Amino acid sequence: MNLFTENSPDTYDAIVVGSGISGGWAAKELCEKGLKTLVLERGRNVQHVTDYKTANMDAWEFKYGGRLSKEELEKDYPKQNRTGYTTKEEHVHFFVKDSEHPYEETEGTRFDWIRGYQVGGRSLVWGRQSYRWSQMDFEANAKDGIAVDWPIRYEDLAKWYDYVEAYIGVSGRKEGLPQLPDGVFQPPMDFNCVEEELRKNIAKNFDDRIMTIGRTAHITDPKGLNGRGTCQFRNRCMRGCPYGAYFSSQASTLPAANETGNMTLRPNSIVYEVVYDEDKKRASGVRVIDTETKKDYFFKAKVIFLNASAVASTQILMMSKSNRFPEGIGAESGELGHNMMDHHFRVGASGDFEGFEDKYYKGRRPNGIYIPRFRNLPGRPETKKDFLRGYGYQGGASRQNWMRGVAELGFGGAYKDEMFEPGPWRFGMTAFGEMLPYHENKMELTNKKDEWGIPIVNFTTEIKENEEKMRKDMSESAVEILEKAGLKNVSPYEAPYGVGLGIHEMGTARMGRDPKTSVLNKWNQVHQIPNLFNTDGACMTSAACQNPSLTYMALTARAADYAVEQLKKGNL
Repeated sequence: MNLFTENSPDTYDAIVVGSGISGGWAAKELCEKGLKTLVLERGRNVQHVTDYKTANMDAWEFKYGGRLSKEELEKDYPKQNRTGYTTKEEHVHFFVKDSEHPYEETEGTRFDWIRGYQVGGRSLVWGRQSYRWSQMDFEANAKDGIAVDWPIRYEDLAKWYDYVEAYIGVSGRKEGLPQLPDGVFQPPMDFNCVEEELRKNIAKNFDDRIMTIGRTAHITDPKGLNGRGTCQFRNRCMRGCPYGAYFSSQASTLPAANETGNMTLRPNSIVYEVVYDEDKKRASGVRVIDTETKKDYFFKAKVIFLNASAVASTQILMMSKSNRFPEGIGAESGELGHNMMDHHFRVGASGDFEGFEDKYYKGRRPNGIYIPRFRNLPGRPETKKDFLRGYGYQGGASRQNWMRGVAELGFGGAYKDEMFEPGPWRFGMTAFGEMLPYHENKMELTNKKDEWGIPIVNFTTEIKENEEKMRKDMSESAVEILEKAGLKNVSPYEAPYGVGLGIHEMGTARMGRDPKTSVLNKWNQVHQIPNLFNTDGACMTSAACQNPSLTYMALTARAADYAVEQLKKGNL
């Protein structure tokens, strides 16, 4: 990568803040369209393959089975550890320490801010589930009278979904569902035998729901794609993929940007202000603190893309104060920092499947099944429930292993031999539900500062009655589906949940039609500053129930195309 040095210029055509899923796409698109682009990342540099230190380690090579000590968790990761998986030794280095990057929660509320501060951001550790939103998702706020209307519709993004999917490689099956539009797919991953049977049984018993294989950003075509390899079914994705088989900034967009010769990458750079030129009514650049030297820099550009993640981008806007924007850029709408959303989950069911005891599966498929939304569908009154919006399920079938014997009191050779045989088949699934945009769910800056002098964020967030009603249905429907599909001993489950735990935080600088009620317009420009764009989770006006990252990428490609066009016309 072309890394910044002290001899590098301080003026560029474009600046991109953040190098994760949306930032990488902004860098690629702007560089490929000829703009000299500075990419600023607050975290350390991570080189593709070279810095994936645990990618080829086996389970027995990790001290204490890959678990951190209780003392480490309590001292450094009390909030990051709420996920139950981000603090495993195999990939904990891709997540921040709470002790070094603190934040606060209003008493009685909870927000789980899960962060990865490095080049590539959370693109190195994301779940890779990639689903398009549908027309009903972009119309939902307007039809329900909730929050504000999206300023775009599905047709505005359709060709950009095509463009992104074809580039990153999304494997999946076409199902012809209006609520889950089909895309440009690589060959789908296979169901195992139990999942195939359950797909058939669900189709026999329900006319409003189906089971498909997850649509995931993994290359499955043996020919590869854009110099990247094919998925090896190791399921070690969160350690970094040496084959580049799953989409990450390191494996895909940043190399493409670098290849143009137009990208300069500067890690260890915290952006804390967008500077506003009151005469030109444009953003002139950004102010940066070097995390290692704590030295200040000012970088100038004609176009600025904020892609630091929903919270961090909004934090930057809040800190960007001037005579024109005394409370921060976008604050005069009254919505900056508000309408925080996430997908609520940790509700579902599991059960036993009798049969196929002579069958197993090969490899560790890094993907599961998906049951698309079937509640509150347009034109389907029988799907209407006493809550707004809907949810989908993710999950899968597997055979139990030796761990099923941990709590048993067996001993001897027969017991040992039994543990070497695969256990019975189990199937489990978890629902991901849409959360409505509530104005009172918010983030604010406190008077406390971190070690770089950046104000610490405080969150006030909770799910409300609509989500609670949905969660009840998520549980009951999971049991119904599994029982009708033929599973035995089906039991529901619900685990504690806090907003942010889905790691799909969004909505704090939403798009809209009116600058009085939104921060961004239909092109992802800040209403009052046409050369300042935001295309990460902050821009979202509603949450749908599908994983949002594919939509961030499509919005970014669309906005970058528009920005370059407007720049050429002299409008920025």
